[in-house]
Amino acid sequence: MDWDDLRVFLAVARAESLSGAGRVLKCDAATVGRRIARLEEGLGAKLFIKSPQGYALTDAGGRLMPHAEQAEQAMAAASEDLGGVAGQLTGQLRIGAPDGSANYLLPQVCAAICDANPGLEIHIVALPRVFNLSRREADMAIGVSPPSAGRLTVQKLTDYHLHLAAHRDYLAAHPPIRSRGDLRGHRMIGYIPDMIFDKELDYLSVTGMDSVGLGSNSVSVQMQMVRAGAGLGIVHDFAIPACPGVVKVLPDDIALTRSFWLIRHADDRRSDRLNRLAEALAQGIRREVARLETLA
Repeated sequence: MDWDDLRVFLAVARAESLSGAGRVLKCDAATVGRRIARLEEGLGAKLFIKSPQGYALTDAGGRLMPHAEQAEQAMAAASEDLGGVAGQLTGQLRIGAPDGSANYLLPQVCAAICDANPGLEIHIVALPRVFNLSRREADMAIGVSPPSAGRLTVQKLTDYHLHLAAHRDYLAAHPPIRSRGDLRGHRMIGYIPDMIFDKELDYLSVTGMDSVGLGSNSVSVQMQMVRAGAGLGIVHDFAIPACPGVVKVLPDDIALTRSFWLIRHADDRRSDRLNRLAEALAQGIRREVARLETLA
């Protein structure tokens, strides 16, 4: 068994399909299938069961998984040690994040980390849902609540704040808002109720309103609706500086505090490289949230 065989095994286990693994490995599904068959023959054990849902690990495949992941971490560490500049981080890092942080925080935070580590490549995966780190959809993920299950480590990054807001043009064209009672008759912008993937994103109740006139599963789309003067919405304070003309409404009355959490696979604690990347990411996010909120 060699590392290249384990790399193919990990790709199939995470993608749960030969075609998905092929896209990651940049080869065709038939080649991936042959490599898995060769590995199974060499080990004398069946590693996957094919079903209508895809490729699932057998008991033997499940036992191989942690060994393959340890080999992956060892190869990354060796590459870092031998191929990079002393003290610098190299290789690739994939970060999963909800689209609010992915759009308004991570671009500048990750750019600064890459500037300090020229051999490092960072991919930001922005999805409005919880990431599955067990399938290695990402190396680490940012969440809006700590997970309660799985072999994961969780670190609180920072609190952040949200307020009701609207564009000045919208406020100038509609009746004044001096209290929550004045919100009746105004159009609310927010999440599509049945697509809220985390209870921490259920903001509507704080306004006293019971429905949204314009909704999206993307907080960035919601922010663009607010910026376009389409109505009122609960927005991240750290996003307001990116949207000229958007101002807080009833800031002393309608205010929320939420938290960002850094979520990692438990086995990654043994990786000095990932520990250093996690710390750089945590420090950068804390600084950027604090900086942008002072501008809001």
